[in-house]
Amino acid sequence: MALITEYRTPARPNYRLVEVYDADAYLTDSAAVDLAHQHVVGGNGYHLYLYSLQPDVTVEVAIRVWDAPRQPPTDVEGTLPVTIESETGILVVGQLTLGPAGEMTLPRPGVYEGHASWTGRAATAAYYAETLSRIDTDWTTERIGQAWKQNPVTEQYTLDLWFVRESEDEDDE
Repeated sequence: MALITEYRTPARPNYRLVEVYDADAYLTDSAAVDLAHQHVVGGNGYHLYLYSLQPDVTVEVAIRVWDAPRQPPTDVEGTLPVTIESETGILVVGQLTLGPAGEMTLPRPGVYEGHASWTGRAATAAYYAETLSRIDTDWTTERIGQAWKQNPVTEQYTLDLWFVRESEDEDDE
């Protein structure tokens, strides 16, 4: 199994969510968001939501495309199978109301299957809660922002994907 391409970007989990979606599938799906709240990752086929335990500390999103299926990683906090279809061949990493954090061009448009995994989620949540408990009236917005940047553990969400088939043509009738 060879890695074809990899993309990484920082993203703020605005409302505790980061989203990954096809460039033409930008509408929010509340059922998929509910799944993410329950299972860390939720999706509807065109849109994946990644649920953080905190809304302010920047997380890293990594998307890796492989030439063949692979086993889920074992050195992570959790993993779930995912499917995402990208008719445009472009995946956007979004920050809900803050806009896109970045985008990745896939090797080709179509349906990709794989695994979503995460690390640093629990440690970042603990750091966030501990930092919040120390904030008092003397803290400025800049000082709070600096505290978020000093998180000692990176909260990371990784999508390991591989191509499975072309997108199906939609009937206009």
